Amino acid sequence: MIGIVDYGMGNLRSVKRKLDRVNAPNFLSGNPDELAKSDKLVLPGVGHFSSAVNELKSRRLWDFLNEEVLIKKKPILGICLGMQLMARHSEEGNAEGLNWFDADIVRFQIKDTLKFKIPHMGWKNAIPAKETLLLKDIATNSMFYFVHSYHIVCRKEEDILATSEYEYAFTSAIQKGNIFGTQFHPEKSHDAGERIYKNFAEL
Repeated sequence: MIGIVDYGMGNLRSVKRKLDRVNAPNFLSGNPDELAKSDKLVLPGVGHFSSAVNELKSRRLWDFLNEEVLIKKKPILGICLGMQLMARHSEEGNAEGLNWFDADIVRFQIKDTLKFKIPHMGWKNAIPAKETLLLKDIATNSMFYFVHSYHIVCRKEEDILATSEYEYAFTSAIQKGNIFGTQFHPEKSHDAGERIYKNFAEL
């Protein structure tokens, strides 16, 4: 059973529909007591980093997530802002993150602003940096949908799961043990995105 964390910021219904399509039992909740009954968690997110931190803390989800993920080792998939929250700090709002990864969230430093607009919106592939069950049976030329102005910079190469390019290469997926994250939106990425949810459900 997958619990989708509702903290008021995210494409919750889109995520739920994708999980339903791959026949993965799931539910939406912002209640820590209900989410504790899940086997896995999905942390979606759309919006501002520091606002998301405040929402998680005000809804008693911040400490809950640390307990479930770091202590109980429950698998979790962060999506877009949900992934960024796993870093230690973000330039967006100058806020501290969950600190699950030795990484920071930085704004795109684009030189050719005529060709490369911010936010970065559109389709890009994600080149695997290591083998992982999350990307099982996904062709390397598969395209994923992105919409973001900030990206993650990992200090530990082993945490990088996949990279993409927008004027320069950036990390587009991360993994450390039971913790997974994608900068792109699998729920908006057709068959390839659907496969990611299926793979996560089968972990």
